[in-house]
Amino acid sequence: MRPRARPAPPTDPSRPSPPSLLTSVFEAELADHIPVVKTSVAGTRLVGRVCVGNRHGLLMPSTATDQELLHVRNSLPDEVVVQRVDERLSALGNCIAVNDYAALIHPDIDRETEEIAADVLGVEVFRQAVAGNTLVGSYAVFTNQGGIVAPQATVEELDELSSLLQVPLVAGTVNRGSDVVGAGLVANDWAAFCGLDTTATELSVVESVLRLRGAAPSDVATEMRASLIDAIA
Repeated sequence: MRPRARPAPPTDPSRPSPPSLLTSVFEAELADHIPVVKTSVAGTRLVGRVCVGNRHGLLMPSTATDQELLHVRNSLPDEVVVQRVDERLSALGNCIAVNDYAALIHPDIDRETEEIAADVLGVEVFRQAVAGNTLVGSYAVFTNQGGIVAPQATVEELDELSSLLQVPLVAGTVNRGSDVVGAGLVANDWAAFCGLDTTATELSVVESVLRLRGAAPSDVATEMRASLIDAIA
C-alpha cells in the first residue's frame, strides 16, 4: 500500500510557478473527496501562512481583499464560517495551530482575536509557546489524530501539550531536518503533504503519529464534498 504522506513540489515565492505544479499534487490526492479551491490571500500565494481554519471555520487576515473573501466564502459550505480578523500579527497560520477541538495561539495575540478564534473555529484556545517559539503555527502541526512539534521540545513539554490537545505528539522535522514543521507539512485526518526534501524517515514519523497508514476519508469529508459541489454547481 502506498504511503498517505506525499512529498509536494517546492515553490519559489519570488517568481510565478507553472499553474498546475503545486495544485495538481493536491488535486490528485484530494479531488475525489473534496474540491481543491485555488485562491490568493492579501495578494500572496502563501495562503497557509496567513490563514488558519478547521471544519468549523476559517480565519483570514484583515489584509485579505473583499474579492478574495467573497471567493473563499462562495467556495466553502455555508456551515463553515469565514471571518476576516483585524490582528496586528496578521500571519495567522504562523501564529495559530488548530484541529477541530483545540487551538494553540501566539501568547501576544489580541484578546479579541482569541475570542474570535474560539467562536469561529469552535475550539478551546490555549496561549502557548512550542519549544520556546511563540510562532506555534510554524513549529507545530496537529490533527484530530496526533501531531508533530519542533525537535527542541522537551519530554515534559510534549506531555503538557499532549494533555492540552488530547492527542499524541512527537518531536520531529521535515524537509531533511527543518524544525519549522508548519512550513513544510500540511495534513488532515487522512492525508498529509510534505516538502519535497522530506526524508523517508521523516515521512514515516509523520505517517505514524498522524495515524495515516490505512486511513481513509471520513464521512465528514464525503459530506463536505457533496455540499461544496452543490454550492459550486
